[in-house]
Amino acid sequence: MSVAAPALPVRAERLWAALLAATLMNLPLGSVYSFSVLLRPIEQELAIPRSALSLVFGLCTVGFTVGSVGAAFLYRLAPAPILVLASALVAAVGIVMAATASGLPQLLLGYGVVFGTGGGATYILLQQGVNMLVRRRQGLVNGYIVSLYPMGAMIATPLFHACNEAYGWRTTLAGLAAVLVICGIAAALLARHGGARLVAPSSGTTTGPAILGPTFYKLSATFFLAASAGLMVLSQAREIVATYGGAATLAVAATTGLTGAIALARIGGGWLVDRFAVPHVMCAAHALALGGGLLVALLPSPVTAVLGLGMVGLGYGFVSGATAGGIGLYWRPAEYGRIAGRTYIAWCLAAVSLPVLAGYLFDMTRAYDTAVLIAAGANVAGMAMALTMPRRGWRDGG
Repeated sequence: MSVAAPALPVRAERLWAALLAATLMNLPLGSVYSFSVLLRPIEQELAIPRSALSLVFGLCTVGFTVGSVGAAFLYRLAPAPILVLASALVAAVGIVMAATASGLPQLLLGYGVVFGTGGGATYILLQQGVNMLVRRRQGLVNGYIVSLYPMGAMIATPLFHACNEAYGWRTTLAGLAAVLVICGIAAALLARHGGARLVAPSSGTTTGPAILGPTFYKLSATFFLAASAGLMVLSQAREIVATYGGAATLAVAATTGLTGAIALARIGGGWLVDRFAVPHVMCAAHALALGGGLLVALLPSPVTAVLGLGMVGLGYGFVSGATAGGIGLYWRPAEYGRIAGRTYIAWCLAAVSLPVLAGYLFDMTRAYDTAVLIAAGANVAGMAMALTMPRRGWRDGG
């Protein structure tokens, strides 16, 4: 007992380094949510239709998912700092490829495949490292981690807009690549200092639901339905507000404010599942998003577009935070990265469904009305699915 006692404070003190590493790396990776700011300048220069550019964003989420799922297979290949640095450099290379693209194929390969895969692997590696150290308030901690992507978008959106106007979208992406390299080096050094491990010591304890059991599928389905609506809003927020008559300044401000609200909602969703049952939190979040969709559909105007999209985004944020926190409550820390990576398959499917469909419908009708109504239907289904999930996790005997 006297020998083991000092170990706990040391690991607790190192948690700050793991969290800081995740923060520094995930903020620039979160600029993927600012993709809507790049739509118009790329569309104008390369003559690529909106639906095709929506496919670039969708393929990026496919790459993110591949990287997230594949990260669990890298745990034993090298120490965490080396894996973090390597995946960050892959993401930076992808952005360089996109910045030098002359057409859709290179955009798809660079931004969609290479950047997405590197970003997904980096995200899971850092999140797994944090979860191997955290001992309480798992919901709040994981809600904070998933909030970093929209936080990064909130920072990136005005910077991207200003850089696009002054220097062009290629310079914007070149700057992002440089930031990814710098933050990747810093995150690797912090991961080394934090001492977070990716693999747990051997243990005979297996308490918890099966990885691919009913709980996983219900959680993923509820997340998918919220993400379908939320990602449609995030990927095309600026253009949706402009379509409803909002000025360019309002559209950019709305996109920035939306990502900030989603970040806070993700933290809030994680905090809530530490105190309330996961299904109740998720059902209420879907109801909030449903109200926003109906507001936009029934009372279309620039103001209601901003408010309604904000409600949809908040609902998605609460579900996202509750999903991240729920994984920590339903499964043990050593399984976190593997479960989270597979859960993001739902995020990937959501990104290549409604956001791409919304871009196609816009090309056909020059409006987003139908897409908004489809998103509202997804939220209704999400409310029903959420209520089928378990109320308790392994920590309290569920």
